[in-house]
Amino acid sequence: MRTRTAALTACLLLALTACGIGDEPDADTSTAARTPEEEFLANARAADFDSWKTAAPTDAELAAYPPQWCAGLRTGRGVASLLEDVALYPVGEKWGTDKPDAEELVLLGVKAHCPEFGDRVAEEVRLGGRSRGGG
Repeated sequence: MRTRTAALTACLLLALTACGIGDEPDADTSTAARTPEEEFLANARAADFDSWKTAAPTDAELAAYPPQWCAGLRTGRGVASLLEDVALYPVGEKWGTDKPDAEELVLLGVKAHCPEFGDRVAEEVRLGGRSRGGG
């Protein structure tokens, strides 16, 4: 009886293993982590800014901004200071971004590229871009 029970148990375990029961599920590649750039671009597009209704930036144009914003924040600049810099204000040859949208865009870029500044930038955006720090 013990031999038969052991053999039956072994067969069941072998069958379950062959079917993949008990194995870890395969990773779902559709939910793989996005790069900071992909996250920023997806969130920027999802924001559906009114100022981009007639003409919107390309992904390449948008992607250039967040690393520069993060570099500015690392030197102590605030949102207002960043957006006063024509090189850092999100505007292109045929598109522009209204200031409230630009402030929100900076926040989206920071959350994706340098989240350590997220709380500070969120507070500044809440206050209308007025920085607590130097610029």
